[in-house]
Amino acid sequence: MPDARHRNGEQDRMQSPPDQHCLPQPDLIPSGGTDEKRTAGRVCNLIRPAKVVTPFGEFLCVIRDVSETGISLRIFHPLPDCPEMLIEQPNGDRYAVGLVWQNSDRAGFRFTGEADMDRILTHPDRFHKRPIRVAINAPVELTAGVQMVRAELLDISQQGAKIACDQLLAIEQRVKIRAPGLRETRAKVRWRRNGFLGLAIDDTFQFEELARSVCTLHQSLGNLPRQGMRI
Repeated sequence: MPDARHRNGEQDRMQSPPDQHCLPQPDLIPSGGTDEKRTAGRVCNLIRPAKVVTPFGEFLCVIRDVSETGISLRIFHPLPDCPEMLIEQPNGDRYAVGLVWQNSDRAGFRFTGEADMDRILTHPDRFHKRPIRVAINAPVELTAGVQMVRAELLDISQQGAKIACDQLLAIEQRVKIRAPGLRETRAKVRWRRNGFLGLAIDDTFQFEELARSVCTLHQSLGNLPRQGMRI
């Protein structure tokens, strides 16, 4: 019969959190929580979803660590080869960066503009843990019952999407979204205003799944030719 230490060890393993590289919700994990740690040159570990804004489009990522001079990200595909980018946090804060290096799943950047280290770490946000929306202009097909409607996807998150559509669809009407690189997605019309629709996605995306789908959408639109990517 296992002793108490053995049982406790089993419980610890069962309760250990999964790999958090791709958590869909913001989760700040600083390497040190005291004021003494907040000194010049410090490096703090984070696990926080964000997006990279480039001239070629927006791409999802996860912030992994940050210092006074730069930041590193978990990425899910090669990033476009462009000298200047922006990293946007869920609260809308943007920081100008330059790509220094990248490999298959990580990328390192230097800050090329002002970066408030304390604000990055504390991440004040009146919309707590709201999903990140990625702007993208992509043609899609909406199927509502037997009716097929052509529309344009304007932005998408794990839980919802904004669509431009000339067809009048009812509030709470169920639709299916189809687009190259995007799995068939069931959703419901939540709001309607001046030719725009807000959709709530039934089967929400995993963060990594959405990140890769957004990249594929950009590629299908010709935004990311192979020579435009670097690894």
